[in-house]
Amino acid sequence: MSTLASDRLSVAIARSPRNAFFSLLTGITILISACLLFLVQPLESKLILPWFGGSAAVWITCMLFFQAGLLLGYLYAHALTRLFSIKRQAVFHTVLLSASLFLLPIFPNSRWQPAPGEDPTWRVFAVLAAAVGLPYIMLSATSPLLQSWYSRTQSGALPYRYFALSNAGSLVALIGYPIWIEPYLTGHQQTWGWSAAFALFVLCCVVTALYAARAPVRAETLAREPKSRLSRAQVLLWLALPACASALLLTVTNLLTQNVAPMPLLWVLPLGVYLLTFIFCFESSRWYSRMLFLPLVLPALACLVAVTGPLDNDRITVQVPLLSTALFVCCMACHGELARLKPGAHHLTAFYLFLSAGGVMGGIFVALFAPHFFPSMYENPITFVGCAALLLCVLWRERAAWRSPNLGFALWMFALSASFLFAVYVAKRTWMEARSSRLMVRNFYGALRVNDEKSGIHMARDLMHGTITHGIQFLDPVLRHFPTTYYAHNSGIGLTWRVLARSGPLRMGVVGLGAGTLAAYGRGGDVLRFYDINPLVIDIAKNQFTYVYDCAAHVDIVLGDARLSLAREPNQQFDILVIDAFSGDSIPVHLLTREAFAIYWRHLKPNGVLAVHVSNRYLNLSPVVMLAAKESGKRVFEVDNDDDDNREIYGANYVLVTSRPNFFDQPEFRGRLLAINVPTNLRTWTDDYSNLWQVLTYK
Repeated sequence: MSTLASDRLSVAIARSPRNAFFSLLTGITILISACLLFLVQPLESKLILPWFGGSAAVWITCMLFFQAGLLLGYLYAHALTRLFSIKRQAVFHTVLLSASLFLLPIFPNSRWQPAPGEDPTWRVFAVLAAAVGLPYIMLSATSPLLQSWYSRTQSGALPYRYFALSNAGSLVALIGYPIWIEPYLTGHQQTWGWSAAFALFVLCCVVTALYAARAPVRAETLAREPKSRLSRAQVLLWLALPACASALLLTVTNLLTQNVAPMPLLWVLPLGVYLLTFIFCFESSRWYSRMLFLPLVLPALACLVAVTGPLDNDRITVQVPLLSTALFVCCMACHGELARLKPGAHHLTAFYLFLSAGGVMGGIFVALFAPHFFPSMYENPITFVGCAALLLCVLWRERAAWRSPNLGFALWMFALSASFLFAVYVAKRTWMEARSSRLMVRNFYGALRVNDEKSGIHMARDLMHGTITHGIQFLDPVLRHFPTTYYAHNSGIGLTWRVLARSGPLRMGVVGLGAGTLAAYGRGGDVLRFYDINPLVIDIAKNQFTYVYDCAAHVDIVLGDARLSLAREPNQQFDILVIDAFSGDSIPVHLLTREAFAIYWRHLKPNGVLAVHVSNRYLNLSPVVMLAAKESGKRVFEVDNDDDDNREIYGANYVLVTSRPNFFDQPEFRGRLLAINVPTNLRTWTDDYSNLWQVLTYK
């Protein structure tokens, strides 16, 4: 049945008051379920983010869990509609809906926190399954199940606009979370609010189920619909197209969250773009034009390369629009071709099932397979090549339908062929760059790369985490003890060490090891204690760099999340505690909350100094530190230094916090102290509330 015929049939159905009420009730229930389905994703992900080191990979893993939950919901709906009558479906679904209420509220249990050095992936799955598993499956099943009831009780009307309505509700929820919910409500308030809304959804869904159970099944219409067998090629495309779109979504999300911050705004933006393409493509065929979108795949892939390749641009005002636009074009092409393949009502739940399975396949490739089997971000060029190749195959499959040579068809073929060749070139370039690296390793926390490159007249070794430098050491034996990058002698930490070192041996704690550069300050009698969550970083600092090996001080390295480790340890009596975890990649917000600072004060001597390294391309974190310090009555200043390219010294921003008398009056700080301005609307961050949106800078 065509979309136009379906729309006319839907209008005719709506003329019946009883049917109109059922249609309205179905639409309201689907809309509520969609809003809750996508509100819970950033909500739960943000709640568990601190337990897993604040890594950007937490969100990607959460997305895979929710994709799998969506698949289970669709599988449940498909099995229910195939095995039982509508009355039995309604009874069974009502029982499970009632059971899901006993899991409220959906606050995650802290017993799922990972052990030091453990791969957190399965822990993320476990905590989400325990907190929200059954309610999420019930929400996921709502749209296909209610659409099936609608089509079977309303004269076989095709309900694909309900699918667009579902995605519209999801989009509203995603946009609303970082704008209207996160800035004003604490985590507990969000959890209780969501749980109350879920109870309302259960009520609406039970009423809809009872109504559907009493409605007569229009079997005569379904009997007239041709029940053709699904071809293997059709099923493969139902899997491949959403898999490609899902992989693109996670790839772009990775690029944003790893290089900016794992914050809800940058979680929901690409997901919102992804859902928008679903809405356009399934609401009506008029939104997707092959003539427009297939040729645009080539410049879209070029945009992705411009942001991630040799034309790398670190301006957020460039990265976010380019990545979002490229994702929109590629997903419109994939979802537009998928919408052209949507079946009649008889295969409705099967279509949704394969669509969801394809999304999970794409998620598994990016979130599970790539971090465990690729030493670098190889999934990026592979996904680009796959997108162009798949669309080329879709078009080539229909070549027989073209009775004569056509300019439009030739244009599509040329554009997609060029896209494929361009993506292959990008993949080859990525492979060649990888081969030139000294070391490439990867795990849950990201991809690490060690390179040997010439710096002026000297050779230097650098550690890269994504696009962020985490340490540089000169290879010359005379220069290799020299502290570089953000840790120079004239930086905030360098000046702090110089002032305190006059009083004798020091105990210094450092959150974030990197290449171990701060070990260059250690002297005989000093004690340096490093904390790092990534075992690969520790291995690299010990075996690829010599800062730790050469250090004359006693050096301890503690594996695990720094905050959890510090919370478990007895008072370390640090003279200096350096929090060095915010220079790029992902931002562990849980290290900047009121509760975190209370732990820092416990481990510092009464006259100790807290040095928070806040250098960041996109976030102004100084006011956050200022608010936390003011609550403790301590003095706070920011100290900056300039770049020195010849010596591989980077400009660094440190916020120094202390109660030490006359500390800031020392000659080293003369003319170097900067006052910190705090925005009037900025609140102190706590474990239950934080808002990166307020400190985002548009550089």
